[in-house]
Amino acid sequence: MKNKENLISGSEFITHQTNHSNVFTPEDFTEEHIMMRDSVKEFNEREIIPFRSRFEQKDYKLTEDLMRKAGEMGFLSIAVPEQYGGLGMGFVSTMLVCEYISSGSGSFSTAFGAHTGIGTMPITLYGTEEQKNKYVPKLASGEWFGAYCLTEPGAGSDANSGKTTATLSDDGVSYKINGQKMWISNAGFCSLFIVFARIENDKNITAFIVENNPENGITLGEEEHKLGIRASSTRQVFFNDTIVSKENMLAKRGEGFKIAMNSLNVGRIKLGAAGIDSQRRLTTTSIEYANERKQFKTSISNFGAIKYKIAEMITNTYVGESACYRAAKDIEDNINRLVAEGMTHQEAELKGVEDFAVECSILKVAVSEDVQNAADEGLQIFGGMGFSEEAPMESYWRDARIARIYEGTNEINRMVSVGHLLKKAFKKEINLKKAITDSTINSKFSFLKNKKQNGIFKLEKETVGNYKDLFLTILGHCLQDKIDLEKNQQLLLGLSNILIEIYMSESAVLRTEKNTINNENNYKIKADLTSIYLSNANDIINKNAKEVINLISTGTKRKKLHNYLYRKTRSYSDINIIKLRNKVSEQFTNEGKYFI
Repeated sequence: MKNKENLISGSEFITHQTNHSNVFTPEDFTEEHIMMRDSVKEFNEREIIPFRSRFEQKDYKLTEDLMRKAGEMGFLSIAVPEQYGGLGMGFVSTMLVCEYISSGSGSFSTAFGAHTGIGTMPITLYGTEEQKNKYVPKLASGEWFGAYCLTEPGAGSDANSGKTTATLSDDGVSYKINGQKMWISNAGFCSLFIVFARIENDKNITAFIVENNPENGITLGEEEHKLGIRASSTRQVFFNDTIVSKENMLAKRGEGFKIAMNSLNVGRIKLGAAGIDSQRRLTTTSIEYANERKQFKTSISNFGAIKYKIAEMITNTYVGESACYRAAKDIEDNINRLVAEGMTHQEAELKGVEDFAVECSILKVAVSEDVQNAADEGLQIFGGMGFSEEAPMESYWRDARIARIYEGTNEINRMVSVGHLLKKAFKKEINLKKAITDSTINSKFSFLKNKKQNGIFKLEKETVGNYKDLFLTILGHCLQDKIDLEKNQQLLLGLSNILIEIYMSESAVLRTEKNTINNENNYKIKADLTSIYLSNANDIINKNAKEVINLISTGTKRKKLHNYLYRKTRSYSDINIIKLRNKVSEQFTNEGKYFI
């Protein structure tokens, strides 16, 4: 664990300059990390990938059988404490397992994520000792499987508006649950549900552990016919006077909404991890096809239009990986710090992950969209063949699409990221006070202004600092003018797009700087990828900042803000990105695969 003075708190990336030495990168994986990664890769390549066609034919039994095998291998228990039958490994290891087990099939990835995350974790983190001892060992081993019943027909993004009820019995020893849940992953083979219901007229919902017993008023709808993830069991679940012991209430009455939201934080960052190796495989498959496919007597990988696509796929994979493991290690260090200060592991993990809610939302959005883009561009490289079920791309494309909807849609997560940032600021958990109270068009307020950079990647670090200044300035004007951000969703979306690019850009710069100083393999290629990403980020930030500025200002104020925008983005606007894309693409196509 890092020294206390080097520990990074959630959201501090926007107010602080992070030193490269304090950032964890994939090049820092320990032997334990590598052994676990290789074990999961082998499982994926032996047990999942060869059977992709069966997943596409809706072989639900295959998904269930492979989940049991994953349990036998210990992959379901990575994050479970040892006293409950788990391996008790750190957050980075949890992310690694999630990443490499998810790239073979979206169907299996969904089943795995639903069980290990929202099916098991709520009991592990919120359960009583009796509940944890009773249920968690079975879930960790794969003897039992879990599912999560939150969504209802009339309650999607508004999770706390569910109509399912829990009524206390006259003798006060049990509850009767009545209601309908939908889009429930693993419903067809699970042993228990985490069910959210409202008691009387409570403001917030309450969570219950409900064993799946058809004789107890539980019925299932038919399997949903979905665009992708076809062998993931997805059904409606109906509760008709389902009796649940009072002892099976999870946490306290009315704390269900809190459980749901905190569970989402973990699910979001794991979704980020789940998309990384998928991008690697999509990129490698695209490169292989582009090298083999000849048009006009040459491989299509030699054409500039194809080079563009391959280079962008490679770049986004590298940056997503950089950001995910940066955040994962920060969370792990935070959890370890809290344990060292006297918290139980249960309390520490809850607080440790919650502190990084902004980063979790950022990564969910960024990587889910990158993996979708990779699948889309991969399909395009395949051309007409990409649209055929005979080629792998159409199923990859369909499976990838759900990631932008899972764990809160990307639109919700964009708004949540800025919302959480402001909450932390108002609670004085991060120092945004000066930015939000004193920001002026002259930008004399900035935490980062005029902090000159030294050494390598000077321009890149100054550029990221400029992006932070810009974000804080615009946000400050919004708050200064008392703009109701919740009622201006497009404004929130614009701010979040800038915030996302700041975190992703900085993660790439810091990883590349650290790799270059340590003379790691391929550090020159990584520098090129970082430059490509920063150039793209510059365009995204420019576009979104312009839209927000035009919304919140008029006249002289608008003109000054546009001038400020120009000053803050001009330094990275003259990069020869086409030359860099061609260079990167040629290096990878010559190798025949993604190799970082």
